[in-house]
Amino acid sequence: MAFRWFEKRQSRALRARGSIVSAPGVAVQPPPCAAFFPPGARRRNCRHGGAPSSAISRRFDAASTSRPPHGLGVLLLTLLVWASPASAATRVVSLNLCSDQLLVLLAPEKIIALSLLARDPALSFVARRAASLPVVRASAEAVLRLHPDLILAGPYGAQTTAALLQSEGLPVHRITLPQNFPAIRAQTLHLARLLGVPERGAALVGAMNATLAAVRPPPRPRTAIAWEPRGFTDGPATLMGAILRAAGLANLANSNRLGLEALMRLRPDLLVVQEAPDFPSLATDLLQSPALASIPRLALPPALTLCAGPFTAQAVAMLAR
Repeated sequence: MAFRWFEKRQSRALRARGSIVSAPGVAVQPPPCAAFFPPGARRRNCRHGGAPSSAISRRFDAASTSRPPHGLGVLLLTLLVWASPASAATRVVSLNLCSDQLLVLLAPEKIIALSLLARDPALSFVARRAASLPVVRASAEAVLRLHPDLILAGPYGAQTTAALLQSEGLPVHRITLPQNFPAIRAQTLHLARLLGVPERGAALVGAMNATLAAVRPPPRPRTAIAWEPRGFTDGPATLMGAILRAAGLANLANSNRLGLEALMRLRPDLLVVQEAPDFPSLATDLLQSPALASIPRLALPPALTLCAGPFTAQAVAMLAR
């Protein structure tokens, strides 16, 4: 719509002033300022005399003298190029597990290094794909040697490294830690635009939406508690709380710490736990209590819930089965 409006305005301006198409070396006069802007924007962009601002004039002059113009099509193409955003980054380093996963899903061809955790199958959803990708330790010196044009970091961890890189003039983008699915959608789409691959972000969000839409609520109301090592729980405002809610489960916890006795008093219909680690510890010993044998439990892979991403919808699908 905007392109058609501009084309009509430009055509009227050309008819009013005569054709501006010329042979090489012939001076070309820019069209009036009104041709460049819709009515509401003319006052702040045009001088009282009707000529465009100096910046617009300089751009028009450069376009008309740098190469032979070939009519309205070339002029419109030039203006569209001026209006386009800067080129997206092509050499990207990630210093955070959560940004690792989004980067691998969105733009693997632009990766020059990921964090060391990206290859850990117990933590990373993209561990298999990251196994063949380069990694770097969170050292400013190590990262500078890679000559990146964009660095992705998280809100926690490697903050000193990120600050040093930023002080060297390198662009650092710190991702957030979404706690619900609308925030996951927003972050995925924003990072996709930053990386110059908006269509991939839209595809990931579309797949996540389809997974969530396919979830059917349980036939009867069911309660659940997400019980973590040492008895910690996840309340409604957390990512796990959003996962339980999307699966149609009523969360009985409020981010408080529950001992075995308190848990038995609440007695949820489902106990949601993390997959058993390779090396059990006292922190996970509560889960081995015989008192919990009568409460159904479901173990979720930490790779689906440790970081928020489009893949988190798979945790909802597992709970809804």
